[in-house]
Amino acid sequence: MCGISGFWDREGKLANSCNREDLEAIALRMADCLRLRGPDDRGVWVDDSAGLALSHRRLAIVDLSPLGHQPMVSPGDRYAIVFNGEIYNFLPLRAELTQLGHNFRGHSDTEVMLAAFAEWGVTKAVSKFKGMFAFALWDRQEQVLHLGRDRTGIKPLYYGWINSTFVFASELKPFQTFPGFEAKINRDALALYLRYNYVPTPYSIYENVYKLPPASLLTIDQKCAANSPICYWDLKRVAETGVSQGFAGSDTEAIAELDNLLRDAVKLRMVADVPLGAFLSGGVDSSTVVALMQQMSSQSVKTFSIGFAENSYNEAEYAQAVAKHLGTDHTELYVNAKDAIGILPQLPSLYDEPFADDSQISTFLVSQLARKQVTVSLSGDGGDELFYGYDRYFKAQNRWQAIRWLPYPLRKSISQFLTATIPKKSLGYKLHTLADLIATTNRETLYKYRLSYWKNPTNIVINSSEPTTIFDNSQLWLNQLTFPQQMMYFDQKTYLPDDILTKVDRASMGVSLEARVPLLDRRIVEFAWQLPQNLKFREGKSKWLLRQVLYQYVPPDLIERPKKGFGIPIHNWLRGLFRDWAESLLDEKLLMEQGFFHPQPIRQKWQEHLAHEKNWGYELWSILIFQSWLSEQ
Repeated sequence: MCGISGFWDREGKLANSCNREDLEAIALRMADCLRLRGPDDRGVWVDDSAGLALSHRRLAIVDLSPLGHQPMVSPGDRYAIVFNGEIYNFLPLRAELTQLGHNFRGHSDTEVMLAAFAEWGVTKAVSKFKGMFAFALWDRQEQVLHLGRDRTGIKPLYYGWINSTFVFASELKPFQTFPGFEAKINRDALALYLRYNYVPTPYSIYENVYKLPPASLLTIDQKCAANSPICYWDLKRVAETGVSQGFAGSDTEAIAELDNLLRDAVKLRMVADVPLGAFLSGGVDSSTVVALMQQMSSQSVKTFSIGFAENSYNEAEYAQAVAKHLGTDHTELYVNAKDAIGILPQLPSLYDEPFADDSQISTFLVSQLARKQVTVSLSGDGGDELFYGYDRYFKAQNRWQAIRWLPYPLRKSISQFLTATIPKKSLGYKLHTLADLIATTNRETLYKYRLSYWKNPTNIVINSSEPTTIFDNSQLWLNQLTFPQQMMYFDQKTYLPDDILTKVDRASMGVSLEARVPLLDRRIVEFAWQLPQNLKFREGKSKWLLRQVLYQYVPPDLIERPKKGFGIPIHNWLRGLFRDWAESLLDEKLLMEQGFFHPQPIRQKWQEHLAHEKNWGYELWSILIFQSWLSEQ
């Protein structure tokens, strides 16, 4: 696990004012912004004749020797690569490439990637990789730069143009060190951020800087400055094909198949030359991963969890019970508002752009806890999106079923009547929400509304126009599939990579910890799309099939309970220990001077929140995180 960065001055404008040493110095400054992603080593490689530089920070996980150093150059010097991630099947690929005549000096997956690119070309090689990755590959012979990102978006990669120079990095920090970079905030992306609590791909918070979408390759050459990313693994096709083919086996066969897939996925992710453990919340997903790890381990697996004094948010006791049953070496940490407020100053740097999932604090704290004992930690992320795990799925479906029988013109008239006649106070808020829901034109719009925090963000962000996303473009939706399938697809395309995986990546990398996500193995994703709905949701239970696998190792009574998630008691903390911090950032004069938000609706929600008239903690948190981030720019 590492941090990568680099640039290509295609037109030579930068090179005209810089010598080789200057280019190296720029690249090293970029790399050093990513020190926490890779504290063990750093490197830079420059092709001064082309005006290109690659830089790297290394967290050594596999092949700890200097032979794993990056940037790495291929035999014959045609290719140079910087790579962030892990290729879990690099050993069988190495064996295959050895038979084809390739020789290897060390034992790293990076060296295998170089040989794979040389043997099969970029697209075919990437299709063979099982793992999480973001890479930049320079082809000196063809004068082409390739960027690539893994299928589900586990590892991040940003890119953009600074004047005539193409720049890329694992995070946004290196862009800020590059000569000529203007950190101009994208107000349209800010509107999207207020709606979703994250900036969705392909946008970033800055103008002219973008996120490379998951499962994409971007090729930059001398001819074209505006190439678009090319998809090499299409989730839409995977979903539609999986559903059309379907899984025809029995329940018993489905359980056995998923168990085998999970075992192999977990086994692959337990390969490391450093200490390894797992996050354990006590829920279905993390408990399944830990149970399989313990089954395949000759010693007690190290597990880690976070607890809260507030019982409605605390799952530590359940994690402890699961750990005791499985026999893991378990460590837990109970945190309170005082502990959490100490993390607030780190969030702007940690998450690099505004990011307002409040479980970011818990995730950072458990990563920090784990890093004291291990360098790699497995997590259970992805289970909700693959196996119908969120309450909002069946709630949204029920609401759509409740209103779809009414003709849309009638629903719209009812909505307008409720909005016009009922004040937005107390019970009126619920009726206004109902009015908005019944006015939705289709199920996809209803789900977008359900996911939205600020329902009309352009009314909050000054001079903004909200860009369209997958929720607004019916050509990107699944064809002729059910509402539950559509919701899971939306989440796998958006919420999973842009929220869940971003949160885990930044929190873990912020303490130099590698997080691995076995449930997002390609084979499990593709298998999940073949499963009929009754294998995901049955007898009122979500993730039914995943639960059946888990219950082979853990008794149901240790797992069966309402889902609590991994968030913090944000509503209460904003009225308590976080109040002074929040008040300073929501100051009306400050908001007016900064010029990004209309202060009145924000101040209104803040006052209502303090008066216990309504819990606006999540909406206010997104404003507060942006304000905190902005103060550090």
